[in-house]
Amino acid sequence: MTSTPLWNSNIHYHSVIVEAIPPGARRVLDVGCGDGILSADLIRTGIPHVIGLDVDGQVLERAKTRHGGVAVEWQQGDLFDVQFAAGSFDAVVSVATLHHMAAEAALGRFADLVRPGGVVAVVGLAANDWWDLPYALIAHSAQLSLRFTRGHWEHSAPMVWPPPATYLEMKRIASRVLPGVRYRRHLLGRYSLIWTKPVLGAGTRLRSNLPAPIPASDDRLVQPSRHTKRNQDRRFSRSRQVNAVTAFGGRWLSQSSAVRSPRISASFFPRLHRFS
Repeated sequence: MTSTPLWNSNIHYHSVIVEAIPPGARRVLDVGCGDGILSADLIRTGIPHVIGLDVDGQVLERAKTRHGGVAVEWQQGDLFDVQFAAGSFDAVVSVATLHHMAAEAALGRFADLVRPGGVVAVVGLAANDWWDLPYALIAHSAQLSLRFTRGHWEHSAPMVWPPPATYLEMKRIASRVLPGVRYRRHLLGRYSLIWTKPVLGAGTRLRSNLPAPIPASDDRLVQPSRHTKRNQDRRFSRSRQVNAVTAFGGRWLSQSSAVRSPRISASFFPRLHRFS
């Protein structure tokens, strides 16, 4: 008789992490492994060496007990104190841990530990700003529905609530620390970050998603033309009008032609089909 698989909103997105692991990966670090479910899953996919790292010794003992027959290397310690060599992992992964740490420093440490061509894969949660409230309502409704059908398993690791950064702030932090990172927001109140560390090509230029730097002598660095500046001024003016309309309340919305623009409407209510 098979037991019912454990489920919660974090476990739901373990597949995002597993699918991001590069082919042939042999050494993976799971930061903030908690009860060790993801670490054990990574071993079962065929990765020979998985290190489950957590600062909480009691949580690690429970992980060892739960996954006694799985060859995970459990290690207690702080991400910034453990003595791992730079570039020594094929992937560094983390689920619902980044909001426990200084996000910018932690992402920088992830990037340092992964080898060129390796992957940083994160599933996290963040605080809602006012414009996130419709998404939060949808996420809560979806979570309730899934709890009813799948049950809900509560992890034993310490909780931090609310998270210190919003979704938008996390997106900006990740883009700054991990240039070219793929940020995605998911239905159940989670976001994911997938980043492949650039590899040196033939020469010194990095293969990445970033455009090549523009030389100082390049003509593209000259001042914008009058036509370009006029278009920029128009976009800025339109943006100010929309902000004013929003600030003074819904009764003004019907009086502004800006609201009838499909582009402006899309910016206020992004299409939900992008979520999963």
